[in-house]
Amino acid sequence: MAVRRDHETNRIDWLVFNLRWLIVAAAALLMFIGPGAAPPDAVDIAVLAVILLVNIGLTLMEFFEFWHPAVPYASLTADLLLSWSLFATTGGAHGPLIWIGLLPSLTAALRHRWYTALGAAALFLAGQAAIIAVDSAARVQGLARLGVTAALLLPATGVACMIGAQLRRLLQLAFRQQQQARARQAQSLRKHARAIYDMASMVSATLDYEKVLDAALNFGALGAEGQPLTSSEMVCAVLLFEEEQLHVGAAWRLPPADNRVVCPGREGVLVQVIRSGDPAVIQDPDRDPELQQFVGFRSCRALMALPLRVGFETYGVVLYAHPQPDFFDEDQRAFFNAMVNQAIIALQNARLYQNLRQEKERLVEVQEEANKKLARDLHDGPTQAVAALAMRANFARRLLERDDKAAAEELFKMEDLARRTTKEIRHMLFTLRPLVLESQGLTAALRQLAEKMRETHGQNVIVEADPTVEERLEKNQQGVLFYITEEAVNNARKHAQAEHIWVRLRASRDMLTLEIQDDGVGFNVGAVDADYDRRGSLGLVNMRERADMLSGAVKVDSAEGKGTRITVLVPLNEN
Repeated sequence: MAVRRDHETNRIDWLVFNLRWLIVAAAALLMFIGPGAAPPDAVDIAVLAVILLVNIGLTLMEFFEFWHPAVPYASLTADLLLSWSLFATTGGAHGPLIWIGLLPSLTAALRHRWYTALGAAALFLAGQAAIIAVDSAARVQGLARLGVTAALLLPATGVACMIGAQLRRLLQLAFRQQQQARARQAQSLRKHARAIYDMASMVSATLDYEKVLDAALNFGALGAEGQPLTSSEMVCAVLLFEEEQLHVGAAWRLPPADNRVVCPGREGVLVQVIRSGDPAVIQDPDRDPELQQFVGFRSCRALMALPLRVGFETYGVVLYAHPQPDFFDEDQRAFFNAMVNQAIIALQNARLYQNLRQEKERLVEVQEEANKKLARDLHDGPTQAVAALAMRANFARRLLERDDKAAAEELFKMEDLARRTTKEIRHMLFTLRPLVLESQGLTAALRQLAEKMRETHGQNVIVEADPTVEERLEKNQQGVLFYITEEAVNNARKHAQAEHIWVRLRASRDMLTLEIQDDGVGFNVGAVDADYDRRGSLGLVNMRERADMLSGAVKVDSAEGKGTRITVLVPLNEN
């Protein structure tokens, strides 16, 4: 049955196999080309072939990690038997392989205890003596040579036993150190995972990015505690852009004076990470042209800089520094990169939340502006008309007592005013909720707007619209464009004294263009933009805010006496 060996045994076994191959190779060379070597016979070749097969088999077992506790003892027995065979077939005490006892002795010294190795050496010598004793012709001379061999083999085996024992101790020490390093690495990875988990929990629990940046430094320093003394030696800082310069937004173990340091971000590692968007590690941060201002970094020998980038916008740089020159290995880089990624997610969430609040406030402002516009239109139109009707009704009642004909004429005027007021109210209701926009689309709504402008106010509005544009717009987008058009047309009617107003709607491959042009008196665009109150009354702010809802833009071209053209550009690929 195959069993798993420890690291020490595995290393020693490979050393034993290499030694066995070396001894066997030396024996083969001496047999074939050594001094006084005779041509090997079939027995010599057979013994050598068996040795080669045994070595190959043991090597394959080692390579495929197929092992059994009895294999070392079986291989030692095979070494003894094969060594005796080589000794006997190559001339015994007078042959070139009288030293072949090194094979079982040295392999046993490296793999087994000292007594096993010396026992194997003694047993091999005994076997050699028995082989020599069989040859009565050269018995005395052979035993003498055997004595010399024993005098060399036994001390060599003893030395090999000491070397083997020392080697095993060194391998055990190296194995323990490796295990401890792995344990420290596993502990560090657990701390990293815990820190990243805590960081992610904070990101999901708060929209305050400043708290998240502080946590990125704190968890980053504590999460790296798998390295010795890191919690007391780590120095961290977050540099955020403010007025195109980097200011300290958060810090860990920086002196108070360093919190007032300002970096332009145009030299050294700061500009490198800002331009590339990739983290960077440098040595000796006190030599960096901008970071050398920080007193807290002067005791550090290594620094890692990571950009706080969301899309193509960089908010700042996070700095982690440590006194150890090789502190930021691959594991530490991955850990700190993960921490900063969590901070970037917090920045994204904060920005999205801020955009949502701004969008909400803008919608409220748009609604308030619409209410104010409705109030103004009601006051300037139907309210005045109803007041006029009341006055005329009172006047007509008095005329009935004196002049019936004049009273009848006044009643006709009242009827005409009432009809015009009704049309005006219907027009206002149409602009508030154009049902035709929901049922027939933007082009039909624009044409109906032009018709009602002509009926109600006598304003000539000309619509030039591509009906296929509607297919590329959603209903809410059509509504926004309608209200922009209605605002611009009303402004032209009230302020431009225009004879004609043109509304043009067209689209290219990725851009929609809405154009409202009049031939009125025009105005000074610069003066109007500088005057907020007038700008608001003209509705330009309202139009621009509505265009922002579609990621669009409004362009105004006008000059006194030359009319006005308002162009609204809306990207279709974003919609």
